[in-house]
Amino acid sequence: MSTAYQQLLERFRELHRFAHLEAICHWDQSTMMPSGSNEARSEALAELALMQHRRLTAPEVGDWIAQADGEVLAPLEQANLREMKRHWQQAIALPDDLVEAQSLAGARCEHAWREQRRSNDWRGFSGNLREVVRLCREEADVRSAARGGGRYDSLLDLYEPGMTRARLDALFAEIGGWLPDLCQRVIERQSSDTCLSPVGPFPTDAQRKLGLEVMSALGFDFDRGRLDVSVHPFCGGAPEDVRITTRYSEDDFSGSLMGVIHETGHGCYEQNLPPGWLGQPAGEARSMGVHESQSLLFEMQLARHPAFLHWIAPRLLDAFGHEGQSQALAPDNLQKLFTRVQPGLIRVDADEVTYPFHIILRYEIECGLIEGELEVEDIPELWNEKMEAWLGLSTRGNYRDGCMQDIHWTDGSFGYFPTYTLGAIYAAQLFAALEREIEGLEQHIRDGNFVALTCWLREKIWLQGSLLETDELLRQATGDSPDPDWLRRHLERRYLAVD
Repeated sequence: MSTAYQQLLERFRELHRFAHLEAICHWDQSTMMPSGSNEARSEALAELALMQHRRLTAPEVGDWIAQADGEVLAPLEQANLREMKRHWQQAIALPDDLVEAQSLAGARCEHAWREQRRSNDWRGFSGNLREVVRLCREEADVRSAARGGGRYDSLLDLYEPGMTRARLDALFAEIGGWLPDLCQRVIERQSSDTCLSPVGPFPTDAQRKLGLEVMSALGFDFDRGRLDVSVHPFCGGAPEDVRITTRYSEDDFSGSLMGVIHETGHGCYEQNLPPGWLGQPAGEARSMGVHESQSLLFEMQLARHPAFLHWIAPRLLDAFGHEGQSQALAPDNLQKLFTRVQPGLIRVDADEVTYPFHIILRYEIECGLIEGELEVEDIPELWNEKMEAWLGLSTRGNYRDGCMQDIHWTDGSFGYFPTYTLGAIYAAQLFAALEREIEGLEQHIRDGNFVALTCWLREKIWLQGSLLETDELLRQATGDSPDPDWLRRHLERRYLAVD
């Protein structure tokens, strides 16, 4: 006779298989699906979301969890049960009709956004977003009533378990205390630098070929994943079938290259989650903050490291070089190019010094939206005020490069944005530990040998899945709890030569 815990194992395996199908449907919707098919696809995805919700919230699941609490379980099984309970508690808070309505509204808003952003159509977009925000507020009300705490906290917990608005407010206040001065000092320091810009065109085929080569060097398994094109780059799919997307511009190869490296960090994490726990909550990535730490470690810590740029320089020359291009693609110039600090409008193109400003701006706005302190109509003006205050740039009337630039709010992912800066903190902390523990790491990187680096990440982060909670995961990997001072040290060291 099966124990209650064994019954739970089978139910979560089933849910994992449904989630796999859902993820591939979402990938297809963003990459290959004809535009006229969106309504039917949205309805199919809403039905699938409802089916998963009902299977997770069925009465027997709660009974099994209560019974499993009294069973004798090994420590790792106890960790899995903890995560099962967390998933279940999050699910039972929501009624079926809200789950279905959110899936439909998000799919419609995201699909329409693709064209509305291109045409700078704030009026059309805001009409769709208003419904998404209304439903997210309803979700926050229900979740906060079930678990206690604030409305925004209840959504934040979906992406970063254990994190709260109070902790984020303190963290962002700390970063906001030292980052403006650091940013200004870096800009002044770089003002006398001469930086050559590589001259295009950079053929899409050559960019794709280079991206695939870099992905392979970093350990991405193409037997269990692939690279495609979408409006907004992302990493999706399932651990057994990872789907990475990028976008190309023949005027600039850097956006696609760094985007591919970023998404490869996500992809390698997914492909190296603990195989023995596949299909179980304990085998999932710990949080979006930890997930972003892997992508940012690849993109920011590694790909902008002088040793990495020395390795990739001849590959860039082979891909894009022509007469007069060798100096622009030389390692020293690439270092200046990829560490140039310059305030800009677009978050995904931002350098790592100004990037936190983009996140704090979004965090403050989405907190206000969820708490009912702001309305959708208030977003453009407030966005512009904050951009001018933080970065000295105006987005007035430019919705496409302002408040319509991101995909996250279209499907109701409120609470996601803070994980980018949490990820930057975790990444700086992890890379510092890597440098301490791996002898000759810089030479390994210079030689294009990333095995030691990825093996360390695999052991310390990837194979841990969700067996440990975030603070303990970071403590075991680095010897320290998450601390924003690691990000400050990293930025000062790289941009101001301060050890």
